[in-house]
Amino acid sequence: MKMREEEKNQSSQVKKFFKKRWVFPAVYLVSAALLISMIVWYQTGGLNIAKGPEVADPGKELIGNKNDEPSIEVNQSFENFAMPVQNQDEVEVVTQFFDSAASAEDQEKALIVDGDMYRPNMGLDIAHKEGKEFKVVSALSGKVAAVRQDNLLGNVIEIEHDKGIMTVYQAVKDIQVEAGDMVKQGEVLATSSTSQLNKAAENHVHFEIRKESKAVNPLSFFGQPVTALEQADADNTTSTTPEEDESDSVSEDDKSENVSEDDMSESVIEDENTDGATDAETTNEETTDSADNEPTTN
Repeated sequence: MKMREEEKNQSSQVKKFFKKRWVFPAVYLVSAALLISMIVWYQTGGLNIAKGPEVADPGKELIGNKNDEPSIEVNQSFENFAMPVQNQDEVEVVTQFFDSAASAEDQEKALIVDGDMYRPNMGLDIAHKEGKEFKVVSALSGKVAAVRQDNLLGNVIEIEHDKGIMTVYQAVKDIQVEAGDMVKQGEVLATSSTSQLNKAAENHVHFEIRKESKAVNPLSFFGQPVTALEQADADNTTSTTPEEDESDSVSEDDKSENVSEDDMSESVIEDENTDGATDAETTNEETTDSADNEPTTN
């Protein structure tokens, strides 16, 4: 009897246990976890795990075995032209670029008075708003092609860039670079100064941008990439070598010499005309006399 009672008690306890709400969800979750584990084990059992990607040995596949070759600077192609100053807010353009397509008034403002001569300004003359000296910096990364003293232009720095582009800095002093140096954009080149060519600008820097030895208006390219200048129409550029400027400028002395030569040639022509007229008169007189002396016939 006792055994039966104990069995009844156990069965009733089991029934009570399965009547609880959380029992079946728990059993379901455990069964699901076991099932998923068995599936994963079956799929991965006996299979090799994929190997991780091999890291390429630097200096072989990508750049070859010759690690001693110098690298090529490529940043210049992505640079934008900048003003050759450290702080643009402190400076102003005092002489504009001479543009052949500009109005007569603007062209007149872009002329430089050099004694008795007028020269078209082939760049920008930039000065401090308060007349102070300021640092002149490279407008673009490149190689210094030339550094020379020039009494007329006030010392010159020329920097070569890609695709036949050159930037020129005139009227400077305390030059910090020399020919052959590689400079980066914004690097200090010199200090602003004066020049005999444009005394009216006082302390300034004369800045030019050239494409294949032809000057372009820097204001059109500040903030623009180098590719903008590479695509610029060559017909919109103006030749700007100092020698050509000097040949284009005519002094009053040259004009007076030309006038004197013209006067001399005119005098010679007048003398020749006078002599010719005299000879003609003499010939006419001789003809008349000979006609009078000829006998008449009835």
